[in-house]
Amino acid sequence: MAIPVPEPRVARFERLGYGMFIHWGLYALMGQGEWVQHLRKVPMDEYARLKERFTADEFDGRAIARIARAAGMKYITLTSRHHDGFSLYDTRGLSDHDAPHAAAGRDLVAEFVDGCRAEGIVPFFYHTTLDWYQPSFQDDFDAYLDYLHQSVEVLCSSYGDIGGLWFDGNWSKPDADWKEDRLYGIIRKHQPEAMIINNTGLGAKGSVGHPEIDSVTFEQGRPTPMDREGMEKHVAAEMCQTMNRHWGIGSEDYNYLSPGAIIGNLCACRKVGANYLLNVGPTASGRIPDYESAALRRAGEWIAGHEQVVYEGKPTAVKGTGADFALAVDERIYLFIHALSVGGDAHVSTGGGGAGPRGFTGVDGTVAAVRWIDNDEDLRFSHDADSGLFCVDATGYPYGVDRVVRVAEVSFA
Repeated sequence: MAIPVPEPRVARFERLGYGMFIHWGLYALMGQGEWVQHLRKVPMDEYARLKERFTADEFDGRAIARIARAAGMKYITLTSRHHDGFSLYDTRGLSDHDAPHAAAGRDLVAEFVDGCRAEGIVPFFYHTTLDWYQPSFQDDFDAYLDYLHQSVEVLCSSYGDIGGLWFDGNWSKPDADWKEDRLYGIIRKHQPEAMIINNTGLGAKGSVGHPEIDSVTFEQGRPTPMDREGMEKHVAAEMCQTMNRHWGIGSEDYNYLSPGAIIGNLCACRKVGANYLLNVGPTASGRIPDYESAALRRAGEWIAGHEQVVYEGKPTAVKGTGADFALAVDERIYLFIHALSVGGDAHVSTGGGGAGPRGFTGVDGTVAAVRWIDNDEDLRFSHDADSGLFCVDATGYPYGVDRVVRVAEVSFA
């Protein structure tokens, strides 16, 4: 059976490759994660009064976009409204539970979009479908859906072209009629080139759902290869992940990803052609914490040395062993090699799987040369063109260097 060709918007999304997720709202004032109101059973009237302290005085859309750009990220998905029902955008009279009616007194989504465009970053909007604030979510679901759809229409018609809409919450009422045809029709009317993504949650990673969906989600779990044979359309894939154990800021959460872990996770996503959407939780005032931005920038330095293959590389029939894998760009193959040792002696060097032969299968054609792309060092190799078996002598790192994943370019005669 045929494998469908991606529509232009989906192909553009796949080339973006790596994005920033931002969970930010009233919950940041409590510093206990984005579900704090629900899990701690905070009365809604008490929680809603947080608006009086939500000043967003350090929120700077362009500064955030600069961090994303330095990190090698091409797009940002912002929580325009999370499950607490508070909107960072001007709801145009639909509700007073929004940023213009809070101490901030302004449309923060507009500032976010302007900042993204100034830095060449593509803005995406996360929008909840679950709502703890609106009584109609429980009492009159049809009326609630009218409110939800009107809210999405405001987003789609007020901020110019956007990269896409990222929904979350249908899993809260799995048997309900969410009237997705109508919702997605609103998006296609105002934003025909926008991606439509609807998170299927922790329990249904990689599920496609509605035919208008443009990308499946892998929440907090590495993506698996997509079998697109026989699909009516090419659907992209995206893994979303927190930098710690919470989506919103957790002031007592110290369990953060290292730059090395970020690099490894990005490579695992690109291995199967999936995007990597990595979350940050800004402070109550709207600033990305220094420890998060530092880790992102450090990982971004690695990406800067591998830009073409990170963004343009496609999965290939060439297979490695263990974590090693290959991506193809035009007529060249790039080998991603993990766990190399660092040179030195027994008194200073530990860890790594050592230098030496790394095997791959499925390498067709006549190999002309293999080189590390970080220092242009030529590598010895052997190749059986008939069987496709290929072996490269992967030298380790010189002392003082560890790139986590090292990439070799294979060129053909």
